[in-house]
Amino acid sequence: MLQPGGLDQLGRNAIFVPETHMAKNHNRWRDLGDFSHHRRIAGQTIEPSIYSPRMQDKIQKQILDAFFIVLRPVARILLRYNIGFREFAEVAKMAFVDVATSDYGIRGRPTNISRVAVMTGLTRKEVRRLRDQLLDSSSITVKSTPLATIIHRWHSEDEFLNPDGTPAVLPFSGEETSFSALVRKFGGDIPPGAMRTELKRVGVVEEHDDGSVSVLKRSIRPDSQADNLCMSLSHGVYAHLCNVANNTNPERTEADPGWGQRTVFSADIRAEDLARIRRICNDRVFSSAESFDDLFMAYEKVSDEDDDSQGLRAVAITMCYFEEHDESAMSLWRE
Repeated sequence: MLQPGGLDQLGRNAIFVPETHMAKNHNRWRDLGDFSHHRRIAGQTIEPSIYSPRMQDKIQKQILDAFFIVLRPVARILLRYNIGFREFAEVAKMAFVDVATSDYGIRGRPTNISRVAVMTGLTRKEVRRLRDQLLDSSSITVKSTPLATIIHRWHSEDEFLNPDGTPAVLPFSGEETSFSALVRKFGGDIPPGAMRTELKRVGVVEEHDDGSVSVLKRSIRPDSQADNLCMSLSHGVYAHLCNVANNTNPERTEADPGWGQRTVFSADIRAEDLARIRRICNDRVFSSAESFDDLFMAYEKVSDEDDDSQGLRAVAITMCYFEEHDESAMSLWRE
């Protein structure tokens, strides 16, 4: 079943259920509220209504109920790393203050402390403390490792590719079109020998009898589960939630088609079929990811020739489309 995560093809807030499934799966129909100028349900357009306070309370409860579902795995992850509610609450308050300050200012200026306090329900003293803390804290950066950079460039730079576009088997030494040249160009100050040893250790490259090196995998999994968690949150969950925030923005106009988002689900798979389903789905997810990576790399070559880094933007695919428009979050995407 195709379930757009609460959004139809144009990013509207509705879930389409085929008529043949309505009787059996009637509980899958959810009217998630009118977060846009109008919504489409089963091909019908419903004009927005003016909410009464009671209706607004109902919508807020509906949203909070949905966030309770979202926060359960968040709590599971935090507790796994011995992070309790107080630490989470502090980070949550900082996020509220940060967004209220930056998104709701007047004439391009940050929102004043009193308005932020009213919007967030925090005291002015607390808002001032959190804003000072935000100013003093260093920006959050999730850097890709030199290993990941080398593998990425090996798949994208013409001089290290075969005529069919696949990564070439590289001689270890040489001024051009060699593994050493690749490392000198994109590996920073890491010696080629050390880079080869580490890439072999993580099983990403293979060294042949003649000393040449070939790449075996397209991606490198972070060494620690904590690193993997941070990468998944900042490049996956973050992008997905930004997609939802964009598509459910009531100020979005009809001229903006929204960002694509789709979720496919079924609640009728037999337990004995799960292993087969999992394998097929994993294969297709990885294949799709590689095709999108090819697309991004093609455009990276164009941007590499442009010295204007201020004009660059981050995009991501996590079974949804995403564009980074928050300048303060661009550090998440820098190598």
